[in-house]
Amino acid sequence: MKEYTLLNRINSLEDFKKLSEKDYPLLADEIRSFLVETVASHGGHLASNLGAVELTIALHNVFSSPEDKIVFDVGHQSYVHKILTGRREAFSTLREKGGLGGFPKRRESEHDAFNTGHSSTSVSAALGMLRAKQLLNEQGKIIAVIGDGAMTGGMAFEALNDAGESKLPLLVIMNDNEMSISGNVGALSSYFSRLRTSKRYLMFKHRIENFLTSIPKVGPGIARWVYRFKNRIKYFLMPRNIFFEAMGFTYLGPVDGHDTQEIIEVLKKASSFKWPALIHVITQKGKGYKPATENPERFHGIGIFDADSGAEINKKAKSNSAVFGETLIELAKEDDRITAVCAAMPQGTGLAKFSREFPDRFFDVGIAEQHAVTMAAGMAAGGLKPVVAIYSTFMQRAYDQVLHDVGLQSLPVIFALDRAGLVGEDGETHQGVYDIAYMLTVPNVNIAIPSTQAELKAMIKELTKLNAPSAIRYGRGALPVGDEGKKIEFGKWEIEKAVSKVTVIASGRVLENARCACENQDVGLINARFIRPFDKEAMALINSKAECIITVEDGISSLGMGAYLRNYVKPGIKVINLGVGEKPVEHATLSEQDDLCGISAQKIRMKIEENL
Repeated sequence: MKEYTLLNRINSLEDFKKLSEKDYPLLADEIRSFLVETVASHGGHLASNLGAVELTIALHNVFSSPEDKIVFDVGHQSYVHKILTGRREAFSTLREKGGLGGFPKRRESEHDAFNTGHSSTSVSAALGMLRAKQLLNEQGKIIAVIGDGAMTGGMAFEALNDAGESKLPLLVIMNDNEMSISGNVGALSSYFSRLRTSKRYLMFKHRIENFLTSIPKVGPGIARWVYRFKNRIKYFLMPRNIFFEAMGFTYLGPVDGHDTQEIIEVLKKASSFKWPALIHVITQKGKGYKPATENPERFHGIGIFDADSGAEINKKAKSNSAVFGETLIELAKEDDRITAVCAAMPQGTGLAKFSREFPDRFFDVGIAEQHAVTMAAGMAAGGLKPVVAIYSTFMQRAYDQVLHDVGLQSLPVIFALDRAGLVGEDGETHQGVYDIAYMLTVPNVNIAIPSTQAELKAMIKELTKLNAPSAIRYGRGALPVGDEGKKIEFGKWEIEKAVSKVTVIASGRVLENARCACENQDVGLINARFIRPFDKEAMALINSKAECIITVEDGISSLGMGAYLRNYVKPGIKVINLGVGEKPVEHATLSEQDDLCGISAQKIRMKIEENL
């Protein structure tokens, strides 16, 4: 680790408060260097944090946590907050088992006001906290920090509408970097762009400031006077922002999000209000690190990389997301009714190439999963074949739409549930372990679980032929390539080892763990490729020969594939369901999480040996 003049002195928020404001530019530089160094060796969210450095410094200058509570929307931009609140040394354990989390956690620090990990929740949570303070007669301000991308989520508008009506002094900071994970889309994004101060203005402003401060002796004083005079003119002449004013908020901005003094002055002004206020802050995602500014999407969440070049180390095999995207392109060339829908993540879901190949058949709706699903249902009702690619953990946000608008109407929408199962270092808010459980409650939905990339391709091709709703789940990273020549029959399991007294039934990624566990063991092994339709023929064979069935999945064991299978097991046969328990699984490596949940090869083998 490098030696940092200012940063190494900050071991608590009190230490930060002792710094002079004139130290902030150097502190910001040191924080950026520290972030690049740390994330390069651990992986994590980089671009969003680099863009929020001055904003976070200003927030902790003006407000006093934990009495004043700062709620970070999503929370992937909270690294700077964690540094300033005394967790700098813990960054050596970032996203490791038992170490510092990548998102805010109330259990981790009194300065983390609310656990976050999903988008568009901050204003609701902050308003609830403010109402609690009011009813309990407690002091302190409540601040919600939300990105312009998260503003595309409908929940944010529900909360803004309520907050404006409440007349309570809620302070909302809109951190506008023109991106969520991918570039923002939609009418709201265009509206925000019209509100932003132009780049020409910001460049002109900085040139004038640099010129004035370079004048010996009198320059800095003139610069400060011009700054104050400029702000008075701006707030007097600038037309009120109609949208937020109509919501009941006083709108302040746009503010240069990399000018700490300007942010501090506006924060102080807003903190004196007795009513809701919104500050529009303009920042640059990836600020201060060239590879991240040139490619902020790649550095949103990144693995271990070389800090000097930005090149990813040990680049992995082709991802499941990429395989999915390439397969969908192949199918779309043959069938012009196939469309693709995502919620602000074309790159993450593997649909970026599809969007370029078929721009008229690709729809990125922003962070609006509910709208994505119901819009797709409308497409299906109109005769198209929509494929909705959303991370498993984010699809939960649209459960009502999956049930009512797709399942009950039996419309042919395909849900591509990316990042299904355990996801490793992102932790409990991102675990995709609930999708089997909630999809099984939705009528008419077929559920497919590939164990190889070859199966993934074949299953997508098969599902697009059906006139029925379907879900296909696949994990983060890369499944084994598999045999593309092997035929897959819809709704049928594969018997890898002949059914025996002890038979293991596994699905998806963890089939490989089960294979290793079954080596040199007199046990049966089944690849349960489909949960719905359920392979009753294979189950009848198992019922006729097995005395003990062990199911293995990286989903909730009490409500997933194993629990569903119990409905078809003959009385008297022992059933053991291995999978994720009811306790949330925190951040760790994937292999550590498998072992914790009892679905590693070693733990499966132990369970087999206990029952042989």
